[in-house]
Amino acid sequence: MKKTSYSYVGVSFIILIFGIIVIPKIVDRVKNNDVTRSESRSQDVQISIKDQTELSYLLINGEAKKVMPFSFINQNGEIISNEDYIGKVYLVEFFFSTCPTICPKMTKNLVDIQNTFPQRSDFGIASFTINPDYDTQEVLKSYAVNSGVTNTNWNFMTGNKESIYNLANTGFNLYAAKVDGADGGFEHSGNFALIDKEGYIRSRADSFGNPKIYYRGTISQTDQFNEEGESEDISALKEDILKLLGDEK
Repeated sequence: MKKTSYSYVGVSFIILIFGIIVIPKIVDRVKNNDVTRSESRSQDVQISIKDQTELSYLLINGEAKKVMPFSFINQNGEIISNEDYIGKVYLVEFFFSTCPTICPKMTKNLVDIQNTFPQRSDFGIASFTINPDYDTQEVLKSYAVNSGVTNTNWNFMTGNKESIYNLANTGFNLYAAKVDGADGGFEHSGNFALIDKEGYIRSRADSFGNPKIYYRGTISQTDQFNEEGESEDISALKEDILKLLGDEK
């Protein structure tokens, strides 16, 4: 009987010590927002809309410009078209996996944006390679995994080179070209295009009321400015994505 009593006393003492030492530390971490992503995966990152101005449409001959139809193979071997993005707000970029200059910065910023909307099934990203000869499905799959891509609506697409370049230069006016002597052998725009749920290109307006059209994708929200003194657009882009998403989950 005495031995059993001592066991109860020992267990009670351990529970008391845990309550005194451990629980207050957990409470403090919650109060200080020091809970890591892995400990709280179910909560969205909170952002607020500071600029309430409605986003502009890109007008061509007086008509709002929609995304040019496309159809390519993604990193999972699936055929993805512009129709798969209807009902979703999404970003468009052109890149290549062996890019030694701006692509790593762009991808890092897109992962940051992805992680800002972790619970949104109506948000996606479309990344088109401008080097489809090298960037096969398998290469893009590895690139996605190594980059930390988790959004199932983020497609890395490859396919006919002429069609991709036409989509970039004509469909979006986002410059892309194979250039001998360029770093990595290619040159391309470092901007992102923002597309609404109906497939229209949207953006903020400048001080004259004209759409800015694109968002700088090479400057992080943390860095704020690049060496030329240009400011980051990622914070504005996050707000504008939230505007287009609305309140629907």
